[in-house]
Amino acid sequence: MLIQPDCIPCIMKMAVSSARKVDIKESLIKIFCREILTIPALKGSDWSVTGPGVIEQVMQIFYDIIGNYDPFFHIKEDMNQQVLKIYPLLKETIKNSDHSLYTASKLSILGNSVDFMMPGGTYGIKDFIMEKLKSEISINEFDAFKKRLEQSRMILIFGDNAGEIVFDRLLIETIKNRFDIEIFYVVKSQPTLNDSTMNEAKTSGIIHEAQVIENGIDGPLPGTVLSRCSIRVKDLFERADLIISKGGGNFDCLDEDRNQLKKDITFMLLSKCYPYTSHFNVPMHHPVLQNVFVTTEL
Repeated sequence: MLIQPDCIPCIMKMAVSSARKVDIKESLIKIFCREILTIPALKGSDWSVTGPGVIEQVMQIFYDIIGNYDPFFHIKEDMNQQVLKIYPLLKETIKNSDHSLYTASKLSILGNSVDFMMPGGTYGIKDFIMEKLKSEISINEFDAFKKRLEQSRMILIFGDNAGEIVFDRLLIETIKNRFDIEIFYVVKSQPTLNDSTMNEAKTSGIIHEAQVIENGIDGPLPGTVLSRCSIRVKDLFERADLIISKGGGNFDCLDEDRNQLKKDITFMLLSKCYPYTSHFNVPMHHPVLQNVFVTTEL
C-alpha cells in the first residue's frame, strides 16, 4: 500500500511522539522536525512511496541527530516483559479453546496492538486482548490458512513488533503441536521504532521455537522489501510453502510488491487506521487475516 493522505499527519505525530520517549533536548526535537519536513512525501509532493519507506527516512534522520541507533531498546525490553507476564494466561486460553489454532491465530493478530505508537501505549494490554478476542476473523480466510498449513513443510514468518513477538511464539508453538513444519522467523537487522531485532527474539523466547534470522536490510525500515533482504532470506522466501506477514509495515511493503514477488502471502494485522479499515472493509482495531493467492491470479 502506498502512502495515503492520512499517513502524513500520522507519521508526523509518530515522529514527535517517538522523540518525546527519548531523553533529549527540546532544541534537538525542533531540528528533527525541521529536517523531516524536507521529505517530499511529508510535503504531499510524492505519493509513490510506502509508509515504511517514509518512516525509514524519518528514523534515519532521528538516529543521526541523537547519535543513537537503537534509542528504544529499553522500551522494547519492557514491551516483551509486559506480555511475558500474561504469557501463561494466553497459553491457557489457547489450551482451553475449542479451536486452538483459530484462537492462537487471532491472538497473534491481536498482538499487533502492542505498539507504543498506539493511543494509550502498551498499558492495558491484557484487558484489550481479552475484549478483542470476541472479535471474529473471517472463517473462510482462516480455513484457507489452515489448509495451507496442512500442505506446508516449511513456513517463513516476517515478524513485526516487540511484545507482539510473544504472541507469535504462541502461534508457532500451536502450529508445531499440530503439524510437522520447519519454521523460520525473520526479525530486523537494524533497529527501527519498536520492531523486533535478534535481541527481542531472544528475550521473548521465540528463538527456542523457530529458526530466527535477520532480514539483512541495511536501514531502519519498519517493513520488508524483499529485494533489499539477504540472500538467505530471499532463498527461504522462494522455497517456503507458506509466507506469513505480520503487521502493517510488512503488509504495506509486501502487498505493494506482491505481483513482482509472485508468491502467495498470508497477511495478519490489526486495522489501526482509516486506510486499513477502508482497504479491508473492517472496523477500527479489528483483527485481519487475509490470504493473497498471487499465483492463481497471474
